[in-house]
Amino acid sequence: MTDDSKCLKKPVLSIIREEVTKLFHDDTVQQSLDLIRQEGIGEKIVYFYVVDKDDRLVGVVPTRRLLTASMDQRISEIMISPVITIPQHATVFDAHEFFLLYKFLALPVVDENKRILGVVDISMFTDDTFDAADREGMDRMFELIGFRLMQVREASPLRAFRFRFPWLVATITSGTMCALLTGAYEVTLAKSLILAFFLTLVLGLGESVSIQSMTMAIHNLRSQQLDWAWYTKAFYRELGAAMLLGLACGSVVSLIAWGWRGETMAAIVIGLSIMLILCAAVFFGLSIPSLLHRLKLDMRVASGPLTLALTDISTILIYFSLAEALL
Repeated sequence: MTDDSKCLKKPVLSIIREEVTKLFHDDTVQQSLDLIRQEGIGEKIVYFYVVDKDDRLVGVVPTRRLLTASMDQRISEIMISPVITIPQHATVFDAHEFFLLYKFLALPVVDENKRILGVVDISMFTDDTFDAADREGMDRMFELIGFRLMQVREASPLRAFRFRFPWLVATITSGTMCALLTGAYEVTLAKSLILAFFLTLVLGLGESVSIQSMTMAIHNLRSQQLDWAWYTKAFYRELGAAMLLGLACGSVVSLIAWGWRGETMAAIVIGLSIMLILCAAVFFGLSIPSLLHRLKLDMRVASGPLTLALTDISTILIYFSLAEALL
């Protein structure tokens, strides 16, 4: 393993700057400026972070906005919320990706209760320095970060194999299980051959929706603290979308199946199973990245194979169980 790879795997807490100037959301701009003059500020302050009475991060105020606001305005009126944060369990590699994704000059590191543990400054990742107004210099720095990450990602074929193959075993396992499950429903298939004709389409719909939900979850988990409230809200939102998608897709496919073969009950089975399968798909698409994030595993590499594997297995079970019950 290269020194660069070892460095990127360190905890982000090992590089944070702990001196953070905090403002209180109920204070006025005048009170905040008085506080800053009294306590002083550290070097390279670009953003001021706003906390509530429980010391939890609630917003951020860029320096320019603070200096140009009216003195009697409340900080809560000029702050930007929500704040992009780096979780305390992140690695230096994760911090690089946050900067590359959001293009901010500094990001706060927070604990599970949204309390600030420190700040990571973009200049910590390079020996170069630049003026905050120098857009060209900032762009060059972000390019350097991207190049550094690319060097680590584009490792040797053997290392890439060791990193990715274990998760692909899930795909092999699920494919084998799907073949065995399909074989167990030979009698059901014999009753209505149209089920076999639409199996690929149904599997494809389930996989597509699960990947969409998974992508949204991974994107949100980069900037959100994972808790039960967030998961519940996200699940109900995705479930509502899945039901609408299932109703639309199921209706269209049912009409196609009925118009092609004239088998009413088989068409109903196909349409109803699509709706149930899409609901299961969003559950796995949201739950797998969340679980991997909670276990501090790489959700970007592992989520895809595991989500598709579980979605395919549930698709086969729902599709043929419903057919066996109704046909």
